[in-house]
Amino acid sequence: MLGYILKRLLLMVPTLLGVLLITFVIVQFVPGGPVEQYLAEARAGAGIEGGGLSYRGNEGIDAKRLEEIKALYGFDKPAHERFFQMLGQFARFDLGRSFMYNKDVWQLIKEKLPVSISLGLWTFLISYLIAVPLGVAKAVRAGSRFDFATTLLVLIGYAVPGFVLGVVLLVVFGGQLEWFPLRGLTSSGWEDMSIAQRVWDYLWHITLPVVSMVAGSFAVTTLLTKNAVLEEIRKQYVLTARAKGLGERQVLWRHVFRNALIPIVTGFPAAFIGAFFAGSLLIETLFTLDGLGLLGYESIIRRDYPVVLGTLYLFTLIGLVAKLISDLCYVWVDPRVKFD
Repeated sequence: MLGYILKRLLLMVPTLLGVLLITFVIVQFVPGGPVEQYLAEARAGAGIEGGGLSYRGNEGIDAKRLEEIKALYGFDKPAHERFFQMLGQFARFDLGRSFMYNKDVWQLIKEKLPVSISLGLWTFLISYLIAVPLGVAKAVRAGSRFDFATTLLVLIGYAVPGFVLGVVLLVVFGGQLEWFPLRGLTSSGWEDMSIAQRVWDYLWHITLPVVSMVAGSFAVTTLLTKNAVLEEIRKQYVLTARAKGLGERQVLWRHVFRNALIPIVTGFPAAFIGAFFAGSLLIETLFTLDGLGLLGYESIIRRDYPVVLGTLYLFTLIGLVAKLISDLCYVWVDPRVKFD
């Protein structure tokens, strides 16, 4: 087991390097980098006409000032030097400093993380609280009208993108009916509210974003639970348990459900981490939630490369560790699994 863990940890290094190299090449050489954006803003502020800015163009900016701007953003060095300098920083977990916010990337992540945790935690909990019981009920009633109807609803929820559902919810429940707020996680004056009022205000704001994310996230878990339970129900030990006189409820929950949980439990780490960082970009942008998804979107639009690469490095590392934990959960749940 120790050798397997060590091998997986060593394999994370080339994976991280590959992800960072590909992303670095893409973001560093696309047009409209931070230097061009700085010059464009300077031109707009000075009322200078003209567009199509590039490193060759210095209309309204003298050459010395242009070189100073390049040095400010680190573009005075060759690309390979910038890449290896970035790797050295990331090895020390120094994610750099944001061009747009003029703050450390770590500080930005800490500021935006509570919003993403709120969305991810509620999405994860509600998804599994709905998916697992629903999957068991579908397996017990396999082939019935209930099974057919719930499968249809689950597939519809899975097929409709979360941001499309979010737009519908915003228009209907936020705009027309005005039952829920249109943006943010708290109301103005939240600091002056009592604890009960704060909890209610928070839940009032988080409802529509969470519904938008949950609608399509529990479909896979529901069908996985159903198929796992169906597979266990058909095995010989279930017939033996019934022959011994055990009731259907005991057979289901004490024997079948425990074994059927193996593929579900092993997916917990990846699903838990994915709920925080995956799929929230459009939802956070749509509902104007100041989280990691919105931060990533704005950093890409503004070519804030330290934020783009720093957050990508962190999320990739967390994802690789979560995948390793998921694989180790197989041994924890089912001791018969041997990696060697």
